[in-house]
Amino acid sequence: MDYRQLGRSGLLVPVLTFGTATFGGQGDFFGALGDTGAKEAERLVDICLDAGLCMFDTANVYSTGASEELLGTALKGRRSRVLLSTKVSFRVGAGPNDVGSSRIHMLDATEKCLKRLQTDHIDLLLLHGFDAMTPQDEVLSTLDNLIKAGKVRYIGASNFGGWQLMKALAISDRLNLARYVAHQAFYSLIGRDYEADLMPLALDQGVGTMVWGGLGWGRLTGKIGRHRPMPEISRLHKTKDAGPPLEDAYVYEVVDALEEISMESGKTVPQIALNWLLQRPTISTVIIGARTEGQLNENIGALGWKLTREQIQKLDKASNRPLVYPYWHQVRTFKERNPRPV
Repeated sequence: MDYRQLGRSGLLVPVLTFGTATFGGQGDFFGALGDTGAKEAERLVDICLDAGLCMFDTANVYSTGASEELLGTALKGRRSRVLLSTKVSFRVGAGPNDVGSSRIHMLDATEKCLKRLQTDHIDLLLLHGFDAMTPQDEVLSTLDNLIKAGKVRYIGASNFGGWQLMKALAISDRLNLARYVAHQAFYSLIGRDYEADLMPLALDQGVGTMVWGGLGWGRLTGKIGRHRPMPEISRLHKTKDAGPPLEDAYVYEVVDALEEISMESGKTVPQIALNWLLQRPTISTVIIGARTEGQLNENIGALGWKLTREQIQKLDKASNRPLVYPYWHQVRTFKERNPRPV
């Protein structure tokens, strides 16, 4: 297992993180993702630790807290060997303050996360989304106080827009508060919007990216292709509309390239898709999920080798999409300023 710095922090994280959204199986959405129980969760954690994969990501909304509870139980007696990442800010109750990034909600949510995870501290606490109603100085001062209280070690964000993340970083600098060291973002061969705005920001500001959805919301598992439509039994039948809008023709073009490389390399489609991500700038760790031991071992098999330059170029070409404004215009300006090939 390789390790990388998480942004500008001194924290080293494994290049793969295990995501536990499949733990619990409560509710229609998370039930479709998976229904991993206590025994299976412990076994998956065992496999991760044996491979040196020591970082685990969850959220308080995953199966209404059951994911955190199962993870906490699976890590009993070995908490000191792992890094725990969880997320707060999404709605967890019917009350007006049971959602968002207000001080009252974050303090309450964090205490409940600690209890479910059976730990006295969270290594990385992330905001699951941007709360436009709460002033950012309130958000960031609350997170800073959680760090000073020893309940949280590092902080990050998830699903922020570029200006939202930059605004938070600027306020942290101005008020001398702890900075976000990580941003958890959707990024894959069939979802490269991240590159237009968030990747340059991460490079400039030293924010480490934790990739979620690296297999394109289930499209890059090798089960779907030009002559293999979505199987009759697939979680996508229930979860497709909650994910990014993706045209079948675009997905098939990328999968064609992945399958060509799979034939010549002997690696599977998901292994190639994950390996491509690990060679992109700003990526500190890629979150992988699995419902079975076989899926987990296959994903871990994305490590220990590298795509060739020619293979990366083939994937880049197949997955390239037109940029939205103003980025298509800025590329032209950049080329005039820096005529070297990029």
